[in-house]
Amino acid sequence: MAGLEDSSQGRTRDRRSVYERYQVGAGDEGAQEPLTFALEVTADGHATDVEREEEPDRITSPFDPDDIDIETRTTTVDLLLSRLRNEMVDLAPDFQRRAGIWTDEKQSRLIESLLLRIPIPSFYAAEKKDGSWAIVDGIQRLTSIARFVAPQTVGKPQLLLKGLEYLVGFDGQSFDNLSGKLQIRLRETEVVVHVIRRGTPEPVMFNVFARLNTGGEPLTRQEIRHALIPGRARTFLVELAESQEFRRATRHSVVGDRMADREMVLRFLAFRLTAPQDYSRGDFDGFLADAMHRINRLGADGEQRLREEFLRAMTAAEAIFAEHAFRKFRRGQRRKSPINKALFESVAVNLAALTPAECDELTEWDLTLGIAECLEDADFERSISVGTGDPKRVHKRFETIEEMFREVLSDIRKEREQ
Repeated sequence: MAGLEDSSQGRTRDRRSVYERYQVGAGDEGAQEPLTFALEVTADGHATDVEREEEPDRITSPFDPDDIDIETRTTTVDLLLSRLRNEMVDLAPDFQRRAGIWTDEKQSRLIESLLLRIPIPSFYAAEKKDGSWAIVDGIQRLTSIARFVAPQTVGKPQLLLKGLEYLVGFDGQSFDNLSGKLQIRLRETEVVVHVIRRGTPEPVMFNVFARLNTGGEPLTRQEIRHALIPGRARTFLVELAESQEFRRATRHSVVGDRMADREMVLRFLAFRLTAPQDYSRGDFDGFLADAMHRINRLGADGEQRLREEFLRAMTAAEAIFAEHAFRKFRRGQRRKSPINKALFESVAVNLAALTPAECDELTEWDLTLGIAECLEDADFERSISVGTGDPKRVHKRFETIEEMFREVLSDIRKEREQ
């Protein structure tokens, strides 16, 4: 590969074939361990096993500020619940952060705050064409209120208060057990909802919500995409992210409560729907949003094709790279690096582009040293580490991985012919 052949960078050319270089045990045992990585965090602030991408927080496609139409409404708990009853609020049930779903104690303390007349944070919503609201920030707060006052609106068991800090005498009580005065107080409690009006361009909506931080962890880009783009894509991403093939390939290490798993699946699907070499826009968030819309329009045959490709790629990646699948690897490295999303998509998509027979050929060899050699190219390392949505870096990482696979397949066949 080019990285080994470039003597101008002070490297000595490795005279072995690609086939020989990538066999297990061929690495330099004296190499140093890699530097530490910045990691994504879960909803409760714990580090995950997924490397955080350092993407600039900037507007990639300038838009007219007049396109931003945000209306601030003061409404009541009762009116919000009325919207829920009439299906005019989309809570996207599977949008709940699985590992970070509020406990009954935390939900009870929110109700306690309302009873004590302590203001709660604002809600943020996007208005749909039919006038309904997609709640983007405040899902768990609204779910907690609904569970206590009108559980049938969210299809969940009624919340019984527990773990209260001040109103300890209400422990174990339901909404029906409250006095009429307190029931009215809850129903008439005013809350603030910031609504991005329909007609606001979708890229503008994404940018606005990406900048929101109303306390705790800011929404991830995939959480925003999930909230703003309903449809089959939501459940299809979940199906693939929860597949045993994906979980085994990633060693069950991708925590899904902030939707990192769904984003990884989406990135694979996006580059199967649009060839990497045809990616040119530079707006990676917009590219992934477009992919969700395209998934929504897929027929059964299209879904099945993508499903088979994804599962085959996951199975092959596990067999080829074992515990280092989708992780940076350097010669002599002993510890696992975290999952890298850009490496995931470039490896998985390239595997999906191969025939089943070619994948089987590659599974005969541990190609972790192939990744090590790729990482000796500074441009490739940058392409999976920072600014990963830049077209040149997208092309670089996909082309490098494709070249590695093709060279290995060629050398394997030559060795067999000898």
